[in-house]
Amino acid sequence: MIGTAPECLASARQTVEPALMAAVDRLHDASRLVTGYHLGWYDADGRRTLGAGGKALRPALALLSAEAAGGTLEEGIPGAVAVELVHNFSLLHDDVMDQDAERRHRTSTWKAFGEPHAILAGDALLVLAYEVLLECPSAHRVAAIRRVTAATAELIRGQGADLTFERRLDVSIGECLTMSAQKTAALLSAAAAIGAELAGADPQLTAALAGFGQHLGLAFQGVDDLLGIWGSPDVTGKPVGNDLRQRKKSLPVVAALAASNGVVDDLGMLLSLRVLGDREVALGTELLERAGTRAWVEDLVERERQAALAQLGGADIPESVRTQLSDIADFVTTREF
Repeated sequence: MIGTAPECLASARQTVEPALMAAVDRLHDASRLVTGYHLGWYDADGRRTLGAGGKALRPALALLSAEAAGGTLEEGIPGAVAVELVHNFSLLHDDVMDQDAERRHRTSTWKAFGEPHAILAGDALLVLAYEVLLECPSAHRVAAIRRVTAATAELIRGQGADLTFERRLDVSIGECLTMSAQKTAALLSAAAAIGAELAGADPQLTAALAGFGQHLGLAFQGVDDLLGIWGSPDVTGKPVGNDLRQRKKSLPVVAALAASNGVVDDLGMLLSLRVLGDREVALGTELLERAGTRAWVEDLVERERQAALAQLGGADIPESVRTQLSDIADFVTTREF
């Protein structure tokens, strides 16, 4: 794949989407419609739409990792499809758990079809991911399945921790970073290595690519945490201050609660309220600004970006692939959605 990071992501979506659609077409009618709506292929009545799905970051990493190992894009496609299915399984369930009414500038899937249908569609996507890998022709598919299984288990642990943290005011920065590593970085790490795994790369290369994805995932989550508080609804597709409204113990909030400054008590009292309306969200955002945690998270994101690139320092990969991965890391850490 060539071009800028947005072009690379668009190319990955175009390359992987036919195989992704073919996989989803295997689902029973109800889950196929729900999934197609979630992925932006259909409206709620099943009519084809021109709406785009997600950023295609994970498929792009999977395809690039196959190229990094000297393989072809075709060798990386089953891994790209699998990680995208797992990712969307998590999004479907995540929206239900968080009761998010919007995703990608449209009504969330559970809101459009009901919680039971969204949950079942998510379950179906997880099973489908393993079916895709089991059926792929690579002699190394078992190793790829193990990698996705481990990443999914970590994702579930991280999501569980995220829910538990909503009821606590004593979450440490270490706990928050561990949760981010589980909930987000584990699957990005798998995506960055699975194409190479399927192409039969040596363990040293897959470890370097996995390390790149792990640090990129932490940077990605840091940016997500910033956007969850300061992001523009017109760009993110979610209400302003959404994470504060849900009492998410995201990095800016946890860093503020852990700081020795004058905002800790006020922020703690605010997060203890039964309902956070627009006024309370605005006040909470102001407290986080005063605590300096926005800049703190921005610094962390940059450190993780540099750590991701350092993982590739000694890796024997084509320079074109190295450039693409570097450009994607830059895109991830400067995005506004």
